[in-house]
Amino acid sequence: MSKKIALMDGNEAAAYISYAFTEVAGIFPITPSSPMAEHVDEWAANGKKNLFGQPVEVVEMQSEGGAAGTVHGSLQCGALTTTYTASQGLLLMIPNMYKIAGEMLPGVFHVSARTLSTHALSIFGDHSDVMGVRSTGFGMIASSSPQEVMDLGAVSHLAAIHCRMPILHFFDGFRTSHEIQKIDALDYEDLRPLVDMDAIKAFRKHALNPEHPATRGTTVNPDIFFQCREALNTNFDKLPDAVEHYMQEINRLTGRDYHLFNYYGAEDAECVIVLMGSGAETTREAIDYLVAKGEKVGMINVHLYRPFAADYFLNAIPKTVTKMAVLDRTKEPGAMGEPLYQDICAVYKEREWPMTIVGGRYGLSSKDTTPAQIVAVFDSLKADKPKNNFTIGIVDDVTHTSLPVGGEINTTPEGETSAEFWGMGSDGTVGANKNSIKIIGNATDLYCQAYFVYDSKKSGGLTQSHLRFGKNPIHSPYLIQAADFVACHNPSYVHHYDMVKNLKAGGTFLLNCQWDMDGLEAHLPGGMKRQLAEKNAQFYTIDAIDIARELGLGGRTNTILQSAFFKLSGVIPIEQAVREMKDANYQSYFKKKGQKVVDMNNAAVEKGVDAFVKIDIPESWRTAEDPIAEKDVPDFIKEVVAPMNRQEGDALTVAQMTKYGLEDGTWPAGTTKYEKRGAAVEVPEWDLTKCIQCNHCSLVCPHAAIRPILLDEAEAEAAPAGFETKKATGKNMSSYQFRIQVSPYDCTGCGSCVNVCPSKEKSLAMKPFASQVKEADNWTFGVEKVAIKTAVANSKTIKNSQFAKPYFEFSGACAGCGETPYIKLITQLFGDRMYITNASGCSSAYGGSTPASPYCTDQKGYGPTWAMSLFEDNAEYAYGYVLGQDAVKRQLKDKVQQLKEAGIAEAACTDYLERGNDAAVSREVSDALLAAIAEDTSEAAEFIRGNKEYLSKKSVWAFGGDGWAYDIGYGGLDHVLASGRDINVLVLDTEVYSNTGGQASKSTVTSAIAKFAASGKNTRKKDLGMMAMSYGYVYVAQVALGSDYNQTLKAIREAEAYDGPSLIICYCPCIEHHMKKAMGQSITEEKNAVEAGYWYLYRYNPDLKKAGKNPFTLDSKEPKGDFQAFLMGENRYASLKLSFPEKAQELYDKAERDAEERYQSYLTLANREQ
Repeated sequence: MSKKIALMDGNEAAAYISYAFTEVAGIFPITPSSPMAEHVDEWAANGKKNLFGQPVEVVEMQSEGGAAGTVHGSLQCGALTTTYTASQGLLLMIPNMYKIAGEMLPGVFHVSARTLSTHALSIFGDHSDVMGVRSTGFGMIASSSPQEVMDLGAVSHLAAIHCRMPILHFFDGFRTSHEIQKIDALDYEDLRPLVDMDAIKAFRKHALNPEHPATRGTTVNPDIFFQCREALNTNFDKLPDAVEHYMQEINRLTGRDYHLFNYYGAEDAECVIVLMGSGAETTREAIDYLVAKGEKVGMINVHLYRPFAADYFLNAIPKTVTKMAVLDRTKEPGAMGEPLYQDICAVYKEREWPMTIVGGRYGLSSKDTTPAQIVAVFDSLKADKPKNNFTIGIVDDVTHTSLPVGGEINTTPEGETSAEFWGMGSDGTVGANKNSIKIIGNATDLYCQAYFVYDSKKSGGLTQSHLRFGKNPIHSPYLIQAADFVACHNPSYVHHYDMVKNLKAGGTFLLNCQWDMDGLEAHLPGGMKRQLAEKNAQFYTIDAIDIARELGLGGRTNTILQSAFFKLSGVIPIEQAVREMKDANYQSYFKKKGQKVVDMNNAAVEKGVDAFVKIDIPESWRTAEDPIAEKDVPDFIKEVVAPMNRQEGDALTVAQMTKYGLEDGTWPAGTTKYEKRGAAVEVPEWDLTKCIQCNHCSLVCPHAAIRPILLDEAEAEAAPAGFETKKATGKNMSSYQFRIQVSPYDCTGCGSCVNVCPSKEKSLAMKPFASQVKEADNWTFGVEKVAIKTAVANSKTIKNSQFAKPYFEFSGACAGCGETPYIKLITQLFGDRMYITNASGCSSAYGGSTPASPYCTDQKGYGPTWAMSLFEDNAEYAYGYVLGQDAVKRQLKDKVQQLKEAGIAEAACTDYLERGNDAAVSREVSDALLAAIAEDTSEAAEFIRGNKEYLSKKSVWAFGGDGWAYDIGYGGLDHVLASGRDINVLVLDTEVYSNTGGQASKSTVTSAIAKFAASGKNTRKKDLGMMAMSYGYVYVAQVALGSDYNQTLKAIREAEAYDGPSLIICYCPCIEHHMKKAMGQSITEEKNAVEAGYWYLYRYNPDLKKAGKNPFTLDSKEPKGDFQAFLMGENRYASLKLSFPEKAQELYDKAERDAEERYQSYLTLANREQ
């Protein structure tokens, strides 16, 4: 075979091998499978050929159901067709999967197996999704590593073609899909002779075609349905032999050893573990450890799961085995055991062979599975009666399923080096480490592995990079537990995480900070000092923050720190590393960002080589102590949230979940106020002498970390020293003092507030974080001790709106996020009475990812109630809220009417019946009603008191992005808007699928480069607003906060007040737009978009039509800006000229024509007479 060494993760391996056999790919993005289709799309756009001499035809559909339908249709017409999916996406394909299997069509589904949403959504990996489709009739093949994904991916396609049956090829989401390994890439030409061309010819001839017409998909009666289903048996039964045959062919090519069931371990094993997926690699390490100690243990790695070939399985088991533990990476509530366990039990029951078999669960939602946990399973098997229905990796102190796990064992081969990096999302750490592992892999003979861990926040969240490299293949699909090198790329982390815990004795610790020795003494926690001293660590600091700023790289410290890593680790000669890094800079940045960015990063490489400083650890650090600081926080925060924020949530027990009622997915509101991440390098400082009290800074802050404060006389006198104020200006404000207050620990440092400040001289300036820490106490006083001035806080003006409490604060959204200012403003207007449903996406990731809950409550305990169902059903979910609360409210009104007719609290009952639905007074008349019937003991009064939370007028909102509203959820959204019911929809339009990595949606504009539009989108943006307006009774507005604050405020007010469905479409600059300016300029970008005629502002109010007026108001002025100059300000457009220069200008011109046509249609509406 032709040897081709490559560094790739499981997703790329699946994409690479599937490309060879695929003619059509029908796809829809979903984490963590999206990169597979993205690779295929990019290769196709650049002309890569499959085995049939053609680029793959890649089509992005509106949903996974749509993708499955397209796959089904393409297969019926005789094209070899593939899709890539996971989790809920796979479940949406189930109806078509039954059809594809029933019609014996040779499609292949590559699945990065992921947790299904139950009590909560999780994007991480287990087998709950693939187990949910095991009865569809698909063959199912499991891979355990990126190399197996490559090899068994080929087997999947070859066997599907040969048998004319569909196959689902799966591997663990994230743990395999995103783990980078150095693997052998199969050469397409070596695979060509293995393809059963006769089977392909027969498939084509059997395909539907008018040249030889047939009828399929018929409706069948009871007379023959059963028989046809059983007639499938013959074809399905051929699969095991065919899969084994093609495994042998791959073995012949590669020298590897694949079977349907691979045994590994002692020849005379007495105890074995049976499992599939990446856990088999961990089990292999544990077995090596135990066999070296003389233990008789082994494992079966299941590769072909469906059909389950019992004879092949039994032949793989050593005859000496007497006990067996079957590990499933899923939970099947109510069953006698999980699926693989039940299959194994059935095999032995049918043969009547003696075998002690127990089952257990492991690794749900990518829970780390370590060799020590596997040893615990073998220890349990030694017992006379091994524990059944067990769990590993957690402490179940409620139902007591968990096995006791001893200390971690050292299974690291000699000569293997490991490195762990703690970075922040968007600082480039992950990208640099992917680059590093590829440099090491390509420049040396070392084997490599890289895996990355992310928290649930967006670009400002924690990232952990785990890199291993050594002389032998690496079989360690779990996090590093003993690192030779640890780097902290963000100095604030020293206060939040125990980063030295995994450092080996004598290992190297690199800290990026601006501190000298005095600073280290002052800032490093005692625990970190003690560990560094006790481990005799090689401790270095580097000020990459200032270096990056000097080079014009902003907060991108990654290249500087990467260079320092290569120098300190010595894994390859530094001269070679510098050369390789500079080459990588060119490959990464030239086409997308140009030579200037390449040069800046090359300078960073050179600076990083010598910029670090060796720190001699003082002897006093061995006895360093941490000051005891008792914080007045709720027990839930101390016991659950704080450990999770410290990355210690794995140690929480089941009892701690049940103690706080978390088992059904309920999470307390407002936990983000306790995080205090301190993630910003710089935060704004307020100068009261220059402030004009406009409150614009508060309006645009994505994280509610800067707020205007009004103090009465008593509050002003009680203010702490340094809490400077000035006399408030404005209507009804003369008796107050005014202050702008910043929370340094909650600010993300985007600078949006500074950029929009309209003062003649800016009243805000970005200053180093350390200089603003003193403002933390002022924040506590201003926000927690000073009352909201309800007489002033209202929706009449932008200024007044910002004195209202934001019920959405300190979310995990990106610094400079273009979405969150809209959400924050809406909660300031209606937050104490809002229902919010959220489509999955960015707004759910920062809106409800544990342990962070940014939706909070006021002093009365009121606030938005927030929930997410799925991606596709958000509008319907919100509609259910309308129906549900209305059902209760109708009963309440009946009870109030009964009281009125009985002469009980007649005035209060009448007032409620007449004005209870008026939002302005609803709470007041509801409270008055409750007070008036407080002493009444009638059944009606008891019912009202028992359901009092339903009395006042509520505001139902559905939040989501364009991927939901324009694509997967459009059908439901359209139906809900058509219902005429009082529901509000907020569409946060980033023009791409932001949360899954920037894939194109129907909102994507012509000429934009996005994933699945790698050569620029050819079609125009869907006009969602015009489609909704066609009903005539839906309120519709299109807004851009940065262009017109007042228009946005007015649209939101009108939409909520309208007694019917409303739709607000918000322009939201996003990190996925790759703006050439910083995200702190996102508000300015909104202004530029409107001025250039890229985005238009309007309102369509059906109430005006009732009054005989034109319901459509075009709020945008005639565009005066340069449309194409605006496009060139964002690399999603500008990079088209670099990548596909021959078509770029044509698409830019089309985008401009599309925008002009849209403007003319709006002008027509605006000028129409009623």
